[in-house]
Order: sequence, then C-alpha cells, then structure tokens
Amino acid sequence: MAESMRGTRLGALSYETDAHVTPAERMAVTYVCPQGHRSVVPYSVEAEEIPFEWTCRCGQIATRPDVDAPEAKPEKHQRTHWDMLLERRTIAELEELLAERLELLHAMQGDTRRKELRKSA
Repeated sequence: MAESMRGTRLGALSYETDAHVTPAERMAVTYVCPQGHRSVVPYSVEAEEIPFEWTCRCGQIATRPDVDAPEAKPEKHQRTHWDMLLERRTIAELEELLAERLELLHAMQGDTRRKELRKSA
C-alpha cells in the first residue's frame, strides 16, 4: 500500500469528480406578482404538477401569466355547533329540553331565596 490516507480529512471532502455527470433537464417557469416583480423558478422537465401560484419576494402571490387560472374548488361548508345539534335533535325536542332546564333553574333559585330569608330572619 504505497498511498497513505493519513491527514486527508476523510468524510469532509469528496474525491468524486463531475466528469461524466449530466444534470437533470430543467425548464424555467416565470411568475409575476401584482407589483410587477418577475420570479423565474427552475423545475425539472419531469415534474408532474407545476403550481399556478408562487410567493413573491415582496410577500404577495405571484401567478403564471402564460397559463389560465385553475378552477376554484368548491368550498366545504364548515359545520357549526348548531348544525351538529340539529343533526341530533329537532327544534321541538330542544324547546322541551330548554323548558325543563328553566324549571330546574327557577326551582334552584327559589330554594336559595328561601335559605337566604331564613338566615336573615
């Protein structure tokens, strides 16, 4: 073994060369923001889906001027607590429950009033 590896910083330096290495083919996609900034982003030719929007350096949304905007996806209705409650109970059942709870609440308030009157007398 004539060559020595001593002092060569193994792992910190690669001994491979760029000979016979071909980079992947690229295509440049241009995005333009409302303020007129142009951003050119390289993508692989094999990329399946290229986004329509890109965040510009100024913070605004830049779009591709060479492509029509994609169709907006229908927004999903967000269910509220009231919607979920109506899935479990009818309005008549809810009114009945409300009446029961109010009776119970009034009965509890009446008991506390009687106790307060007894204490003050």
